[in-house]
Amino acid sequence: MFHLKTSAAFGKQVQQRLSLTTKRLFSNSQNYDALVLNAYTNEGQVSLTASKDISQQTKQFIEEQLQASNFKKAGDVRTLYNVGGIKQVAVVSVGKQSAVQKDEQEAARRATALGLQALKPQGAKNIGIDVSVCAHGAGEGSVLSQFSFDKLKSRTAAGKEEQEIQVGPFSESNGNQELTWQSGQIYGASQNVARMLMTSPANLMTPKLFSEEVAYLLAGLENVEVIVRDEDWAARQNMNAFLAVAKGSAEPLRFLEIHYKGGKKGEAVHGLVGKGVTFDAGGISLKPSNNMALMKGDMGGAATVAGALYGICKLKLPVNVVAVTPLCENLPSGTATKPGDVIKAMNGKSIEILDTDAEGRLILADALYYVSSKYSPESLIDLATLTGAMDVALGDVFAGVFTNSNKLWHNLEKAGKATADPFWRMPLNDGYLKEMQDSAVADLNNLGKGRSGGACSAASFLKEFVSGLEDNQNKIDWAHIDIAGVMDSQGTNGYHIKGMSGRPTRSLIEYVRGLSNK
Repeated sequence: MFHLKTSAAFGKQVQQRLSLTTKRLFSNSQNYDALVLNAYTNEGQVSLTASKDISQQTKQFIEEQLQASNFKKAGDVRTLYNVGGIKQVAVVSVGKQSAVQKDEQEAARRATALGLQALKPQGAKNIGIDVSVCAHGAGEGSVLSQFSFDKLKSRTAAGKEEQEIQVGPFSESNGNQELTWQSGQIYGASQNVARMLMTSPANLMTPKLFSEEVAYLLAGLENVEVIVRDEDWAARQNMNAFLAVAKGSAEPLRFLEIHYKGGKKGEAVHGLVGKGVTFDAGGISLKPSNNMALMKGDMGGAATVAGALYGICKLKLPVNVVAVTPLCENLPSGTATKPGDVIKAMNGKSIEILDTDAEGRLILADALYYVSSKYSPESLIDLATLTGAMDVALGDVFAGVFTNSNKLWHNLEKAGKATADPFWRMPLNDGYLKEMQDSAVADLNNLGKGRSGGACSAASFLKEFVSGLEDNQNKIDWAHIDIAGVMDSQGTNGYHIKGMSGRPTRSLIEYVRGLSNK
């Protein structure tokens, strides 16, 4: 990242310009000490995107400085100092105007994040954000780019306490008035909720603590009810697949159920289910020790569902949602389920557990049947860090979607494109189930025989536990989203922060917002 620092001559030139006019170069009623501005770079020409609150003289002056600094491609950042009473101004290229118009949200999202990351090391505290391209996207970038999990550190890496940055909108938005700076901040905060839950160490984010944290986050929000179930309740429901996974841990399981009643009474309910294995050692089928610490994030499905519910509630979307997250640990012990054991799931189907590390599909089996049979939702989506095969197939760009519904897929695809957190449709076919029907002692086994198509066979297994899909009767729109590949981010780039990603929380919110607009 290149910073254009001021020389003595540059500073003198600024003062001379200031002395020629009594008008401030920036209208700064909010008393910002720094600004993030966006600029188009079109075939060697540079132009700031904001017009309001910047004088023509200042606009021309900044553009001349940018032009002289080889500022020409999307993502370029230049920092100027002491411009018109503003201590620091970070200008970020959003690229060609024609390209920006195709995805204004992402352009504003990324530019805002890059600008803030340039200013933060300079000690800026109260920063105005250019919202002229898209206020919603700028709001998202302003929150997502600031995520950090340092509450367990006594001091920052620099040896001093981290100072909180305040951000606010600057200029006027030309974008969608339905989505605003405030909505963007809610979307960003919701993903940060999921990031926080996933990043927390497993000893500080047990099933019990996860439930308490989510209940606290949603407390006081309108039209929401949080119900926390225990092991006795799960046993009475015959959730034996869920119970089988939790047997190896001394930490008690929890079944978190959230009802959001933003729609009218009697209107359709939409279901969300999130895999909540707060630590996955693999059980008796123990995982390799290398990178096992990342398995604190194996509750990413539950975390993204909780984050999405937070955003849905804050936005007060007019829709009814029921969300559940089965929460437990998967550990080896003298009480743990053994390979070869057979259990009977809530829907009555027996399962031979060939591999205790294929545990996510077991807890989801009971959760999916519970929601689909009890609430008959119009649509049902489950999310899980389910298979390494999905990471191999799609990497960290797309989350994989398996669905029986073209309509549901269209809505998810549209939402993913809007948030730049995209989905890719994968095949849902009974051919992948055949190897999981090969058991001498049970209706199904939980693994199959080979590695090929592992994500596809896992999805086909889950389909067997969705009430309404029996005998291929598609009485419910259902989608399984495997988020194993997008669970964490390998490096910081704009609003993508290294560590647990919290994806695809914003896409879930956008999907539900789309339902509420129909």
